[in-house]
Amino acid sequence: MEQVTLRGETGRAYGSRSSRRLRRDGRVPAIVYGHGLEARPVAVDRRDLYAALHTEAGLNALISLEVEGDEYLTVAREVQRHPVRGDIIHLDFIRISLDENIEAEVPIEFTGIPAGVREAKGIVETVHASVIVSCLPTAIPSHITIDISELHIGESARVADLPELPGVTYVTDPGQLLVMCAIPAAAQVEAVPTAVTEGEEVVAEEEEAED
Repeated sequence: MEQVTLRGETGRAYGSRSSRRLRRDGRVPAIVYGHGLEARPVAVDRRDLYAALHTEAGLNALISLEVEGDEYLTVAREVQRHPVRGDIIHLDFIRISLDENIEAEVPIEFTGIPAGVREAKGIVETVHASVIVSCLPTAIPSHITIDISELHIGESARVADLPELPGVTYVTDPGQLLVMCAIPAAAQVEAVPTAVTEGEEVVAEEEEAED
């Protein structure tokens, strides 16, 4: 996995007032720590950070953070965003080692049109679209693909159904539901009056028989 370089500025003060000032100046407050490194407050350029986290690796990009002549290999974690704009307002840079496993959240790519959709007008309900994995930093997949074209109505795919990947261990519970093929809610509602009507007809027939 390719590494991206980001420069971190030190000397920023803690506190919301200082953080707001940094954001107005186009920088994002952050903290770097891990692997024996004492937590250091830093600030990074907002545009450079955006570019670093919008490669194919996304939030799992390996970031070489340069701080006052020191260089730390890190990944971005605990990313906080503005509730309205979605801008990153704070994050942690976790120092890592290339020869030690780390955990990462990886998106799932569902391919194919389920049989239940093609043949019975079902719908696809996505329950979870990502999974936690453990592997070396350089082995983190950009996404994990699973074919759901064979799913019929009432069938589902779980973490246990995901493909095996070299050097990658799934941390998420194997039984975790990912996606299912279901009957549309509208169709279920329409089916209820039919069942009631049929029941009423049975009752009516029984009453006629008694007469």
